[in-house]
Amino acid sequence: MAKPHYCSPHWLPGGHAQTIWPLLIKGPLPSYRRERWTTPDDDFIDLDWIAGKAGAPCVALFHGLEGSSRSHYARRLMHAVERRGWHGVVVHFRGCSGEANRLPRAYHSGDSAEINWILRRLQAHGHPALFVAGVSLGGNALLKWLAEQGRQASRIIDAAAAVSAPLDLAAANVALSSGFNLIYARHFLRTLIPAARAKDRRFPGRIDLRRALQARTLSEFDDAVTAPLHGFLGVDDYYAKSSAGPLLATIETPTLLLHAANDPFLPAAALPHREQLPAAVTLEIHRHGGHVGFVHGGFPGRIDWLPQRLLAHFATHIPDSACVR
Repeated sequence: MAKPHYCSPHWLPGGHAQTIWPLLIKGPLPSYRRERWTTPDDDFIDLDWIAGKAGAPCVALFHGLEGSSRSHYARRLMHAVERRGWHGVVVHFRGCSGEANRLPRAYHSGDSAEINWILRRLQAHGHPALFVAGVSLGGNALLKWLAEQGRQASRIIDAAAAVSAPLDLAAANVALSSGFNLIYARHFLRTLIPAARAKDRRFPGRIDLRRALQARTLSEFDDAVTAPLHGFLGVDDYYAKSSAGPLLATIETPTLLLHAANDPFLPAAALPHREQLPAAVTLEIHRHGGHVGFVHGGFPGRIDWLPQRLLAHFATHIPDSACVR
């Protein structure tokens, strides 16, 4: 099992390099099996599965903004799950699986209601243990669900982990709105803006398309598109109601909260302190690692420390009744 200590490579210094480099060494796709679920409001989501051994636990992953089962962290985690003989599933948020969803709404950082429906359906599959990881946006939404559910969450899942979650959405978007960090915003906007244009063609008048097309920051886009599509009064209302940080004290399910202090997406000052967290939450802040990076080893580096760390956390919470081969 991986040890908690993370050591960044000397040849890859700084949070930006440690964030961007994994995109270049993400490796091959796992052999996924895709399944489509119809949502309660007659939309759909797609799930990509890895088959494990009978009686093995299942690991579900909620991806980050504009992520998918093709993201570097999803590939590496699902490969690690497969090698262990466990079941794995990458849950795509609406519109993130390569096909536009049917409704005006899409997905957002605080969509805990969607996560609740998904996890309850996954629980019904009857795996002896269900573990859940959330990365970045998916991590924030997962933490919000855990906090809102309180003790009830432990009746649905056995343990959780959130990696590089933007716990304070307002602070995260300030960080992504200037300097070199704008490169990340522009990366996301390259897919978000065309998707908004397509939404406007199908559902005219639901968003402020002119402002969406002019958006240069994620907060400008969220104010023009994300907030109105999902019932928020504006970007400030969206960030205030969706940030998981203020809710963490009510989490009762074993949860690993994993961050890097040099994550360019969230200032270190916005990270919680141990004394602010309940006993169920394990806080792990590493000096280096970037945003969902955690590259290690000699050049060109490896990105398998993070999945091994997550699986080590989950393995300590396998129920005694589970039969794990």
